[in-house]
Amino acid sequence: QVQLVESGGGLVQPGGSLRLYCATSGFTFRHYTMSWYRQAPGKERELVASISSDSSRTNYVNSVKGRFAIFRDNAESTVYLQMNSLKDEDTAVYYCRAEDGFGIYNYWGQGTQVTVSS
Repeated sequence: QVQLVESGGGLVQPGGSLRLYCATSGFTFRHYTMSWYRQAPGKERELVASISSDSSRTNYVNSVKGRFAIFRDNAESTVYLQMNSLKDEDTAVYYCRAEDGFGIYNYWGQGTQVTVSS
C-alpha cells in the first residue's frame, strides 16, 4: 500500500522557519522524482519545488527561490522542505507528490497546513 505522510506544518510568524517532512512507503522511493505543491484558499494548486531521484536536480517556483530548499534521503524514503523567511503569502496546505520517470505512476499525500501570521 502506497503511503505519503506529510508532517511539520503549523503556525509560524512572518520571517520564521519550518521544515516539512514527507515520509513514504509502498513504492521504490529512490526511483521517483519528488515534489512539494501547495494550495492556498481560493487558488489553484501550484508546484513549489521538485527534486530528481538522485538529488542531482532541483527546481523551485520563483516566489520561494533563496528561501526554501528541497532535499531527500533515499535511505529513509523521505523528502523534506526547509522553509525560511516565511511570508504571509506562503500560507497554504502543502502536499508532497511522487512521480515515476515514465509518467505512469504518481502519488499524493494528504497535505499539511502551513499558516504564516503574526
